[in-house]
Formats: sequence, structure tokens, C-alpha cells
Amino acid sequence: MPYLPTIGLETHVQLNTQTKIWCGCKVDSSSEPNTNICPVCMGYPGSLPVLNAEAVRKTVQTGLLLGCKIGLRSKHDRKSYFYPDMPKNYQITQFDEPLCLGGSLEIEVNGKKKVVQINRIHLEEDVGKSTHLRGASGVDYNRAGTPLMEIVTEPDLHSEDEAFAYLTALKRILEYGGVSHCNLERGNIRCDVNVSVAEEGSEVLGTKAEIKNMNTFRGVHRAAAYEIKRQIRALETGTPLIQETRRWEDDQGVTTSMRSKEDAHDYRYFPDPDLAVIRLTEAQVEAWRADLPELPEAKRKRFMSELGLPEYDAGVLVADVEVAHYFETVVAATEGNAKAASNWVMTEVMRVLSESGESASRFKISAAALGKLILMVEKKTINNSKAKEVFSVMLEEGGEPETIVKEKGWVQVSDSSALEGFVTQVIAENPSVVDDYRGGKGAALQFLMGQVMKLSRGKANPKMVLELLKEMLA
Repeated sequence: MPYLPTIGLETHVQLNTQTKIWCGCKVDSSSEPNTNICPVCMGYPGSLPVLNAEAVRKTVQTGLLLGCKIGLRSKHDRKSYFYPDMPKNYQITQFDEPLCLGGSLEIEVNGKKKVVQINRIHLEEDVGKSTHLRGASGVDYNRAGTPLMEIVTEPDLHSEDEAFAYLTALKRILEYGGVSHCNLERGNIRCDVNVSVAEEGSEVLGTKAEIKNMNTFRGVHRAAAYEIKRQIRALETGTPLIQETRRWEDDQGVTTSMRSKEDAHDYRYFPDPDLAVIRLTEAQVEAWRADLPELPEAKRKRFMSELGLPEYDAGVLVADVEVAHYFETVVAATEGNAKAASNWVMTEVMRVLSESGESASRFKISAAALGKLILMVEKKTINNSKAKEVFSVMLEEGGEPETIVKEKGWVQVSDSSALEGFVTQVIAENPSVVDDYRGGKGAALQFLMGQVMKLSRGKANPKMVLELLKEMLA
């Protein structure tokens, strides 16, 4: 019997504000445990929260990027549950009046595009971080009170591949929007994965299992794939499925049961009496809309239409927002030579970034300096081979390309009389190779070309050398 899996994702995204959502404590994941705390984020009696306006702006802008309807009136609610990482024994979140409703995100899987509907985006506070050691556990409350968006999809995903594609596309938009650092290793993005399986054609979804706190997209892919298979096996063998919360055991590649899954009424939501209703105006929302950046898909199309890049190049360059910004600065510095800029960024720059693990914003060679280097090749000051040597020097020692070329004596020889001397000497010293070329062996020409470059210490203009060789050998 065929089965249809259904997946819904609840993605928790830490906003990159300077301070927490209800107090002035700084947001810094690198601080010593329990050093960025105060009576407000620790829930001391009598302490009162004050909403961080920047968190509201970033949440609304995220909603605008995803095509959501923005609620001009919204409020915060208390979600009651008891856990060591929750100092107040309730979480301040949004229940029935979130900041953003609706919206969608387009994904592509195996060459097919699909639109995933967004249910809502609400603004809440993060909790502390529990660490379980051998024989003891500890809680770090530095994270408690960090502004957190929860982006909830409709149950529109039907495979682990679609879930992975959605998260990848969402992360890219968040990075372009500048609303989150999106560092998965630091927990900036975490995900709850809701999985159910039903008979294909059924109008009723199957019994849901929620896999909590996934912090890698690869983990989401593996966990969803396992959970789908587990539920299908249960249905085929008649094993009852219960609505529950499960944990992903990454080293074992399985999900295990944690507890039965709560329903909304179990949390006893009610409006937070210490926080005023959030009221926005149309003018405020439109002002935030005007500040929205160009999205990756729009940028990709512009790179193709305005800069003349192939579809593949454009797709690679927009995949990382910092690489895209770096590339555009290089293009400006090359006086608009987009294809040359694309070739250098996609090969040399991205190779180094991949090897070092650094971001394009921290790349040692500035975009302006790389643009100057490309211009030197275009103007035949140096050839492409020497340009790569200059690139290596800039990477290791820094400096401007013009200075390096001058100090190293690498200026390309394009004087025809000087080149004729090199070519004449090489032809005279290699009569047997000349005979091979005239006998139809094309490889002989490349050998002679190499000898000229060697004689000129790599300074000869390769294009002119090739033309002179053909002319003098004819």
C-alpha cells in the first residue's frame, strides 16, 4: 500500500540584535556562562520586561521578505511549562496574534519547483542552554531572552529532500535580509520537525511525531528519512502510533521517544500582563519594506540579464550573500568586466574560502585589489599565468597588484620586436620540433610556445607569441 509522508517545520531563528528581547543584556554566545544575565532575563519577582523594538523590525522585515501579511496589532502571551532552562517557568511568546501571517517560499527539488506555504512567524524569547555531563547537569542562562523568531510552515513538505531544500532556501533569505547570523554551529537556527504518514489519497493526516531541536540541515534530512520509514513500518505491521515528541540520536541514526506531545491548551496560554499590545502603522511597515534588500532569485536574474553571466555562474555567486556582494564590488573595480570577475571569484577566491573556512567579508584580498589585478590582465600588463602568481603573493603577503608586478619585474612583454627575437631564437634552437610541426604534429607548436615563455621568464604576451610562431613557421 502506498503511503504519503507529510512534514511541517518549525524553524527557530535567533535575531542578530545587540541586546536581548526584554532587557539590556548583550547577546553574545562566546561569553562565559551566566555572565550576560540580569533580574529580567532570570525572572526575578518584580522585574518588568521592555520590548526590543529592533527585534520587532527584523521580524516584520522577515515577514515581508516571505510575503507575509503583517499584523498591525499583535501581542505577547505566556506559555506555561516547567523546565530547568526556563528561569521564569513560562516563556513569553505569541499565540493568537503573531506579527506575521501567511507567506510562502519557493524551493526546487530535482529540477522541479514547489511553493511551500508559511503559516505564521511569531516573535518570542529563547531559553537557556542545558549541558548534561557525566553525573551532573548545568544550565547557562546567557541565551535566555535572546530574540527568537519561530517560522512555521503549513504541512506542505512530503520528503526529506523537500525539507532540506526549504531550510537551505530559508537560510539564504535570512542571510540576505541581514536579520540573523545563521550560524548553525552556534545554534542561531534550530528546527522542530513534525512528521506524519498516511495512506496516499487520505484526507486525514497521520499521527504526528515531533523531532525536537535539530541544529543541522543534514540532521533534519536524516531524521525525517528515518522517521518516515519508522512510521511506515508501524502502519504496515499494525503497531499503534502515538502523538509524541522524539529525540534524534545522530550517532545511532535513529529517533527515540522523549514524551507524549502536548496540545496547545496544555500550555495554558494567556496575554502577558506586563507587556503592552504592539501597534504598528501602515507607514511604518512600508518604511521597513523600502529597506528590504534584493533577494537571491532577483539578484540571480539580474546577474544574467544585466551582467550577461551564464545561469550556472549566477546561481553559484548568489548562493552566498557575502560572495555575491564581493563579486559585485569586483565587477565595479574591473569597469564592468563581469565574466572575468566571475571566473576569478568562482575559481581562485571560492577555492581559498573553501580551504580556509572563512567568509568572503574577511577575505584577505579586497574586491578592489582583485579588480585591479583583473584589469592588468585585460590591459595586457601581465598575462593570466603571472596574474595567478600575483594573486598568491597578495594572499600571503598583502599589497597592491601594481606594486607587486613592478617589484617582481613581471610586466608582460608585448613589444613585437622583442618577441620576434625570442621566437627566432627558439625556432633556430629546435629544428627537429619545427620539422614535426610542419609535418602536421600540432603538439610541437605548444612545445615551442613553452620554450618562448621560458626564454622570456614568463613575461611574453602569449597571444602575440602564438601569432608570431604561426607566422614565422608558415
